[in-house]
Amino acid sequence: MNPNWDDMKVFLAVARLESLSAAGRDLKVDPATVGRRIGRFEEEMGAPLFAKSPQGYALTDAGQRLLAHAERAEQAMSGAMEELAGQAGNLSGTIRIGAPDGCANYLLPHVCSKIAEENPDLEIQIVALPRVFNLSKREADMAIGVSAPEAGNRLTVQKITDYKLHLAAARSYLMQYPRIEHLKDLHGHRLIGYIPDMIFDKELDYLSELGINKVNLASNSVSVQFNAIRSGAGIGVVHDFAIPAARGFRKVLPEHVSLTRSFYLIRHSDDRRLERMNRFAAALMEGLKEEVVRLEALT
Repeated sequence: MNPNWDDMKVFLAVARLESLSAAGRDLKVDPATVGRRIGRFEEEMGAPLFAKSPQGYALTDAGQRLLAHAERAEQAMSGAMEELAGQAGNLSGTIRIGAPDGCANYLLPHVCSKIAEENPDLEIQIVALPRVFNLSKREADMAIGVSAPEAGNRLTVQKITDYKLHLAAARSYLMQYPRIEHLKDLHGHRLIGYIPDMIFDKELDYLSELGINKVNLASNSVSVQFNAIRSGAGIGVVHDFAIPAARGFRKVLPEHVSLTRSFYLIRHSDDRRLERMNRFAAALMEGLKEEVVRLEALT
């Protein structure tokens, strides 16, 4: 019994995406074809690899055991392709980065455009989602997080850089309302922040850290909050690196409120053996550090 690599790719797609239709879209084949391939593969392996239900395809114990071997085979194939392509030249292929939308909107476009310019055969995909990425399901090749994940899960974590946040508001808003001189003065103002039950990381719970438990306008998206503040809707916590993107922003109580957070690069442990991914990760981290410093100096 020697399963071929095409069978392994189909198995990995279904294992990660948990449905035939999603795997078919990923592989660019018909879902029925995926189903037939999985059925034939299970016959060859002599064991059911998936438990099928209306909710999707979940790995059986046998499937879980095979997954580890399939992922090692995937890494070996990627390594072989890199070696054949040679590492002295430019990066190529596709690399997908998952990131919270603040980083994705205000940092990654500039950083990734510079990397892409230096590597014209490389396609960089930025997935901006206000949640934690599941790298084990290959939602992304690497992810940027605002906190380091707990140990385990076959991940490696590197701190990228610290960044600052402050309360801010549009000048047009501040001109209409009483002067703010102390934290207690905020209670008479409209506040903008996260939807409490959609805060996906404790590091993002900025306002409760300031003793504020209610906001007048809330969103799970940093960009929505930013644009609401820019439109004069109220006061909110803003990344310093985002402030240069809008005119008319003013920091509020900077001598009283200054928050520091960190970005982390989260990767599959196995990918550390791939020189292509290491080179991209190094360029990404260096670019992010430089961009945070550059933008924060403008505020």
